[in-house]
Amino acid sequence: MKLENGSDEYQPPKSGLFLLQVCIVLLFSLFCARFWYLQIHRGAEYVRMAQENRLRHERIYAPRGEIYDASGRLIAENRTAYGLAIVREYCPDIGAALAQVSAWTGVPLDRLRSRYEQDRSKGRSFDPILVLTDMPFEQVAPIESELYKWPGLRVVTHSRRNYPEGEAFSHILGYVAEASEKELAADSELSLGDMVGRLGLESFLDKRLRGQKGLYRLEVDVLGRPLSRSLLESSHMGQNVTLSIDARLQHAVMEAMGDYSGSVVVMDPDSGKLLALVTRPAYDNNIFIGGLSARDWNALRDDPRFPLQNRAIQSAYPPGSVWKLMMAGMLLENGISPDEEVFCPGWYKLGNHVFRCWRGGGHGMVDMKDSLVWSCDVYYYSMAVKLGINTMEPFARACGYGQQTGIDLPYETTGLVPSRAWKKRRFGEAWQMGDTVNASIGQGHVLVTPLQTAVFLSSLVNGGELLKPQLIDDAPREVLGRTPISARSLAWIRKAMVQTVEGAGATAKVLKRKDMKIGGKTGTAQVVKIRMQGARRLKAAEMEFRQRDHAWIGSWGEKDGRRVVVVTMIEHGGGGGAVAGPVTKAVYDILFPPPAEEGKEKD
Repeated sequence: MKLENGSDEYQPPKSGLFLLQVCIVLLFSLFCARFWYLQIHRGAEYVRMAQENRLRHERIYAPRGEIYDASGRLIAENRTAYGLAIVREYCPDIGAALAQVSAWTGVPLDRLRSRYEQDRSKGRSFDPILVLTDMPFEQVAPIESELYKWPGLRVVTHSRRNYPEGEAFSHILGYVAEASEKELAADSELSLGDMVGRLGLESFLDKRLRGQKGLYRLEVDVLGRPLSRSLLESSHMGQNVTLSIDARLQHAVMEAMGDYSGSVVVMDPDSGKLLALVTRPAYDNNIFIGGLSARDWNALRDDPRFPLQNRAIQSAYPPGSVWKLMMAGMLLENGISPDEEVFCPGWYKLGNHVFRCWRGGGHGMVDMKDSLVWSCDVYYYSMAVKLGINTMEPFARACGYGQQTGIDLPYETTGLVPSRAWKKRRFGEAWQMGDTVNASIGQGHVLVTPLQTAVFLSSLVNGGELLKPQLIDDAPREVLGRTPISARSLAWIRKAMVQTVEGAGATAKVLKRKDMKIGGKTGTAQVVKIRMQGARRLKAAEMEFRQRDHAWIGSWGEKDGRRVVVVTMIEHGGGGGAVAGPVTKAVYDILFPPPAEEGKEKD
C-alpha cells in the first residue's frame, strides 16, 4: 500500500497508540493500588493471619474446685482423664479420621459419628471436638505415636469429675455434664467441651467451682505439627468448698433407713446448718459424667420408686400429727388455755359426717398437753371448729409452711397450706368446715416437705427464728423470719414434746434416753381413707403397701450444750413411732453416743 506521499512506510493511527498507553497506565495503577491495599491498608491484618497459620492457641482446662464434707472427707474430686479430639479446620477427611479412631480404640464408629455430629454445630471450626472423653492411659502412647499421620487429631488431657461417695450425696451434689449449645450461647466464658454443673450444688455453685482456663501458644510447621509450645496464661483451679454435711452420718442414716423410701433431715437449730440430708432411694451420679446412655436414662426415669426425686425438698406429704405442734402454737397465741379439756370418745361428729380419732376407743378427757403426748385427733377437730381456717392458714404460713425454705438446691417445692380462696380457684368449690377439721390434724389438702418441718422445729428450739437451711460450712447464719409464737408458748411446746417422749402413754417413747433430753412428735399421715373391717381399723400389715400411711417423727435433742433437730419421713411406713422412730434414734446414737453402761443394758 502506498501512502499519499508515495512512501511505502506504514504509520499506525495515533489513536491506537494512545489507547495502548492508557491501558498500560491503568494496569500499572491497578497493580499499585492492589499493592497499597494488601501491604499498607490491610497489611497488619494479613501479617496476623500469616502468624496464625504458624502460631496457634490451645486452651488449658481448669480443674473444678473440689468438695469436702464437714470432716474434710473428699466427696467430689478430679482425676486426670485423656480424651481424643478432632479440629475440623486441620482435618482433611473427617470420616477417615473417625474410622481410624474407631480402629484404635474399639469404640463403634456410629457412636463416634453421633458424638461428632452432636457437637460440630456448637463451636467454631478450629475448636477441638472431643469424640472420646475418657481413654485408658495404656491407649494414649500408641495413639500419640501415630498422630503425625492424622492432622486434626489430638490427645487432650483434662480433669474428670468423680464422686467417691456415690448415692449418699447424689441429691446434694448433683453432677456435671458437657455444656449444651444453649449454655455456650448464654455464657461467653464457656467454650466447646467445658463441663458445667447440673442439679445440686454443682449447679448452684457452678461459677465458684468452675475455675479459670489457661492458654498455650503453639508454633507449627506447614503440616500443622507442633514445633514448640509456650505458656501465655496459667489456668487456675476453681474454689474448694466444704459442706456442713457429715459423710459418716449421711451413710449411717441411709443404712438405718434400709429399703424404705423417704428422707431424713438433721439440722443445727441455732445456726441453720444441715448435718445430714438423706433421700432414699438415690442414684449414682457418676453415671452422668461421660454421657448417660438412653437405656440407663430410661431405667432411672421409669423406676417406680423415683430415685431422681429429692424427697427432702421436692416431695410434699400430709404432715399428719407433726402438724399438731404448729396447731398448739396457734391455739396458745389465740387465747386457748392449755388446761381447757375436750372429751374424746374416739370420734367427732360434724353434721352427718363422723371424723375418727386414731384410737378407736377414744382418750377420754384431754387437755392440750395430753393431746400432744397421746396425739389425740378429736381435741384438734374441736379446736379447729372454734378458730376456723381463716386463723389457721395465715398462722401456718407465718410458721414457714407453704413457701420455700431457700436452701441452695434447685426445684424446691412450696408444699401447700390450703385456704378458702385456694379451694375456690383450684376446684371451683366453697370451703367446708370438714376441710378445716381435716386440716387441723395435717390431713386433707395440707402438704409439707421434711425440710420445712425441720425449719419449723428448729424455730421451736431457737426462740422462734426461721433459719435458712445451709449446706455450706462457711455460709453465714441467715434469719428468714420469725414465727408468731411467744417465748412462753415455745417453752410450753418444748416441755410437752419432752413428755411425748418420756410421759405415760407417750407415742415417741422409742427416743427416750437417760443421758439426754429429747423432745418429739410422731405423725401418721393417711394416704387413703381409713380402711375398716367391721368396727375394727385395718392394721398397716393388712393393707397393700401403697395404701399404707406415711410415718413421720419430728424431734429435737440436747446434750452437753449441743442441740440438733431430726425429722424422719418414711413413705408407706405405717406408724410414726414404730418405723420412723428407730431411724431417728439411730441418728441420736451416732451424734451423741450413749454411755457404755446404757449400751450394756440394751445387750
